[in-house]
Amino acid sequence: MFKIGEFSKLSKTTVKTLRYYDEIGLLQPEKVDLARYRYYTTDQLVKLHYIQSLRQAGLSIDEIRNILAGKDAKEILTKRKLQLETDIAEKNDQLSRIDFILQGKEEEYFMNYQATIKEIPECIVYSKKMTIPNYDAYFTEIPAIGAACAKANPDLKCTVPGYCFVVYLDAECREKDINVEYCEAVDRFGNEVDGIIFKKMPAVTAVSVMHKGHYSDLGRAYAFVFKWIEENGYTVTGSPRECYIDGIWNKESEDDWLSEIQVPVQKK
Repeated sequence: MFKIGEFSKLSKTTVKTLRYYDEIGLLQPEKVDLARYRYYTTDQLVKLHYIQSLRQAGLSIDEIRNILAGKDAKEILTKRKLQLETDIAEKNDQLSRIDFILQGKEEEYFMNYQATIKEIPECIVYSKKMTIPNYDAYFTEIPAIGAACAKANPDLKCTVPGYCFVVYLDAECREKDINVEYCEAVDRFGNEVDGIIFKKMPAVTAVSVMHKGHYSDLGRAYAFVFKWIEENGYTVTGSPRECYIDGIWNKESEDDWLSEIQVPVQKK
């Protein structure tokens, strides 16, 4: 048997760590004499090596304790692997964004945006307020609203050119359980059904910015438009409208999706 100091040297583990493992029941000494000296065996050296390998794999003390207690090690390790893969993906995304900025592409990307002031005329819309689980839900929720409205109003026509948009109702940005109002401009008032209502939207003056590409990059367009508003002496007077011109319904490539951000403003 080895005293704790000797075992510490053999295992390349500090005495403090060995005492901690003893206290939490992870690796208890083979023997403790009357003087409270701890003694370890070579078999425990193998067990400690296993514990160390699990710690170096990133497992928590509780996870290691569960494995040593007989829980399914494969299940625990697989869960840890998935977490690491998620962490790596997030870190790679952060590295990509840092490279993007360091290479001067952030300003270059902004140069692809142009802001214009436009007068949006009064229009009649059908609209529905709803809570969506995430942004991908647009691809199913919006067509379903259109289908329900068309069924209740078979003669109703959308304006030409089409004008549909989403207004975000939450006071802050949210990634899930997002409260929105979807609106579609039409030629007249119609029958209301399934939470769909008709209303008149007043004319507004808005700053308009076009964004081409996937919706996940819309944050840059928003950053640009609000920077433009601030630098050009305007103030925001209403909720931004996120308009969808081209998308998954008529374009094969995400690179060809076209969205417009309209922010109601007035001159300071």
